[in-house]
Amino acid sequence: MQSSSQSPDRSKVLTSTMAQALSGNVKVPGDKSVSHRSLMFGALAVGRSTVEGLLEGEDVLRTAEAMRRLGAEVTRREDGVWELFGRGVGGLAEPEDVLDMGNAGTGARLLMGLVASHPFTTIFTGDASLRSRPMKRVSEPLSRMGAGFVGRSGGRLPMAVIGTGSPLPITYELPVPSAQVKSAVLLAGLNTPGITTVIEKEATRDHTELMLKGFGADLIVETIEGGAKAISLKGQPELKGRAIKVPADPSSAAFPVVAALLVPGSVITVIGVCTNPLRCGLFLSLQEMGADIRLVNARDDAGEPVADLEVRFSALKGVDIPAERAPSMIDEYPVLAVAAAFAQGTTRMRGLSELRVKESDRLAAVARGLEACDVKLEIEGDDLIVHGTGKAPKGGATIAVNLDHRIAMSFLVMGMASQEPVTVDDGTAMDTSFPGFARLMNGLGAKIG
Repeated sequence: MQSSSQSPDRSKVLTSTMAQALSGNVKVPGDKSVSHRSLMFGALAVGRSTVEGLLEGEDVLRTAEAMRRLGAEVTRREDGVWELFGRGVGGLAEPEDVLDMGNAGTGARLLMGLVASHPFTTIFTGDASLRSRPMKRVSEPLSRMGAGFVGRSGGRLPMAVIGTGSPLPITYELPVPSAQVKSAVLLAGLNTPGITTVIEKEATRDHTELMLKGFGADLIVETIEGGAKAISLKGQPELKGRAIKVPADPSSAAFPVVAALLVPGSVITVIGVCTNPLRCGLFLSLQEMGADIRLVNARDDAGEPVADLEVRFSALKGVDIPAERAPSMIDEYPVLAVAAAFAQGTTRMRGLSELRVKESDRLAAVARGLEACDVKLEIEGDDLIVHGTGKAPKGGATIAVNLDHRIAMSFLVMGMASQEPVTVDDGTAMDTSFPGFARLMNGLGAKIG
């Protein structure tokens, strides 16, 4: 049974078969959000910055190349540490060619903010998935700061960003919770005289704020009326180069964590995972479902909290996941939905509108894939409701991933514990965030090939 009528390219097909107990210690790739930002801020800093543990996935490598094209010196040393010599705030150069961001939505949106307050034009494009994704949520506030945008209908790539030499500071209230939009405005504000302020009613990932402070920016975060946060940045600071150690990505750790919870007898440890409270919604939700996940060896790396995750097979139960938790786990809903398919009872995931504008319409993609694996579910508005039986679902489907790395990995996790193997029609997309995923999982005891 296939979740799409498209015929898969057999050279890209991966099949996941029921595994024996998973075991071992594993380190997943570096955090994607921190990796993108470390390259951008290193390129804006004065002097030398080093980045240890950078995620060397396709998305981040596109950002590294973009920073080179914007004039920064970016190299990878033989020891795997990345080294940057920045241009200083306001010192970026006009790129000679189009910036092809591949599938990197974070890279594209943040870089639009970065170049919006520079007096030159930058043209962005990407792969078919990125070209279908909305950019108006970024271009709208940046237009208020003086930048111009010329793109395809619906505000889609390819798009020219016509930067301004006289940017205006703004106070912008986020219409939807989005760390990408917040970061794009703050990045534009770096080269804007005066105070640029972003107001968010719901907390989103704060890697940009933490890293700006770490590089020496004058940034204040205040709680204002109604419990909202106001993030205010004083423009045109001198950022100073620094050493950054990138923690393991909690969005990538999600896959071995859920796999260990679902495969009977499993005991694994995921080392050095970022445990920023604004990124841990998945782990909290799984613990509410009865998951045995313990945070040990807690520590701090470059301003980010880090811990090792000890995970044991657990009998899960259905729960109600509140909408306000979505910003802290938006990328993890596909694999959470897989976990819910094995749980006893109904799991309701509320407020998933942002899943419709990811690499694919993830809400629809997850629903199609689960139904193809004989899981009962409904979509009500922006809520996904999964009915688990407490037993392994049938599986046995081929999933069309449509260039979405998280859909691919989520259903390969499902195949590790479902009654019949699960196949994804294109495993290459996984390299955007988790290069070597199948090899790492097989090292724990999975059977993906």
